[in-house]
Amino acid sequence: MKRLLSAGQRRSVKRNHKAINLQVKLEVLRRFEAGEKLSRIGRTLGLSTSTVATICDNRDKIRASSQAATPQAATKLMCSCSLVMENMERLLSVWIEDQNQRNVLVNVVLIQEKACSLFQELKQTQGGGAESETFGASRGWFARFKAWHGLATPGAGGEAAHVDAEAMRRYPVLLWRVILEGGYTAQQVFNVDDTRLFWRWLPDWTVLSPAKKPAPGLRAARDLLTLLLGGNAAGDFKLKPLLVYPLENPRALRGFSKPNLPMLWRSHKKAWVTMSLFQEWFVYFCPPVERYCAQHGLRHKALLILDSAPGRPTNLDDLSDHVRLEYLPKNTTALLQPMTQYVVATFKACYLRKLFRLLRARAGSAGEQSAVLDFWRDYSILDAVYNISESWEEVSSVALNGGWRKLWPECLQHDAGSRQVETLSQIRWDVAALAHCVGFSEVVEADVVELLQSQGADLSNEELVGLE
Repeated sequence: MKRLLSAGQRRSVKRNHKAINLQVKLEVLRRFEAGEKLSRIGRTLGLSTSTVATICDNRDKIRASSQAATPQAATKLMCSCSLVMENMERLLSVWIEDQNQRNVLVNVVLIQEKACSLFQELKQTQGGGAESETFGASRGWFARFKAWHGLATPGAGGEAAHVDAEAMRRYPVLLWRVILEGGYTAQQVFNVDDTRLFWRWLPDWTVLSPAKKPAPGLRAARDLLTLLLGGNAAGDFKLKPLLVYPLENPRALRGFSKPNLPMLWRSHKKAWVTMSLFQEWFVYFCPPVERYCAQHGLRHKALLILDSAPGRPTNLDDLSDHVRLEYLPKNTTALLQPMTQYVVATFKACYLRKLFRLLRARAGSAGEQSAVLDFWRDYSILDAVYNISESWEEVSSVALNGGWRKLWPECLQHDAGSRQVETLSQIRWDVAALAHCVGFSEVVEADVVELLQSQGADLSNEELVGLE
C-alpha cells in the first residue's frame, strides 16, 4: 500500500517550471515551420521535446502575443524571421563547421565578413522584396548567432580559439564510458567522415600553360566530388565508400551498371552529402555490419561516431535497433575525429600517386605539354572511380587504427609498430619521384604537401548557396 504524502511533502516534490520568453517561443516556431524536427529544436534551444511540442500546438496564441509586442520588439521579431537571414545563418554555420573540419583558423572578423558576403549573395539569388533588406553583421548580431548555434568563442585576431579545448579533454573519457557500458570491442566501433576531392586536379607546377588550364570555377563545378569514407577502430573493416557527384549519369558511365561499381554512386548538384543521402547511406551501412559481426562471432551491435556537422540527420537511431549513434562535440572534429586524423590524408596521397602512375603510363616520360593535356582531357570519372577504390584499399589497417589515437587511445594495437607499412611521407616521396619520371624534375616533397593541402579549398559562396 502506497504511503500518502502530506501537503508539505507534495509541495516539495512539485516540479520547477522554467519560464520561456516570447523570443524563444518564436524561435521554436520559426524552426518548426522551416521543417526542423522537434527533437533537434529541443537540443538546440535546451528544451524538452514535449515542451517544444506544446509551443507548436499553441502557435496561434503565441503569434497573437507577438503582435501585441512593442514596435521595437516587433521589428526585432520580424528581422529574426527573415528568410534571407535564416538561410544566411544556416549556411554560415555550415561554412564554420567546414573550416573547423579542415582545421582552418577563424575569428570574429572573418565570420562577420563571410556573413555579409553570404547575405548579399542570397539577396541576389532570392530577388523580389529581399533586395530592400540590409544587414551589418554587428557585434550584437554575432553574439546572438554564437549563442543560438552553440559556437565556441573565436579569437579576435586569429588565434586557435575555434577548437573547444575543454570538450576535447572531456569527451574521450565520456566515450570510453559509453564503450565500456555497451560492451563494444574495437571491431564494433565505427567512424565515417566526408571529404571533398578534385578528382582530375593537376598541380600548378605541371607544364600546362595558364591559358590551357581550365578556369577554376569551371573545374570546381565539373571536377569536384565528395566521398564518405569510414571503417572500424580495429582497422580490419573498411566501409564501401559513398561517392557524391554533380551528375547522375555522366558520359563516361553510360552503359555501366552503377550497382556494380566498387562504391555507392549518388548525385547532388553541388556534390554534397545531404541529410537524405546520409540517411540512405546509413540504411546501406547496417547489413554489412551485421554480416561482419556474424563472421567474427560478435554480437550484432555497433557504435557509430559522427561529427556534429549540420548535414547529419538526427533520426538515425530510429532506423536500427542494433546501431547506437554518438556525436562528437562541436568544434572538436578537426582534432578528434579518427578519419580526419591521418586517414583521409593518407587516402588522398595514395590517390595522387595513382594519378601520376597513370599519367606516366599514358603520357610517357617526356612530359611534353601536349601529352599531359591529352591525359587530362582523357582522364574520366570512371578512371577516377577505380583509382579511388584502389587508393582506399591501399590505406593500411595500421593507419585506420592509428586514427583513433586521440579519441580512443585504449584501442591502439601495440604490435602496429612492428609491421612494415608505408608512411604518409613515403607515399609523398613516391609522388615526387613519379613527377620526375614524367618530366617535372624540380618537384620536391614540399611541393607535393602543398598540392595535397590545396585539396581542402574553402567553400565558396556559390557552393554554399547551392546547398539550398
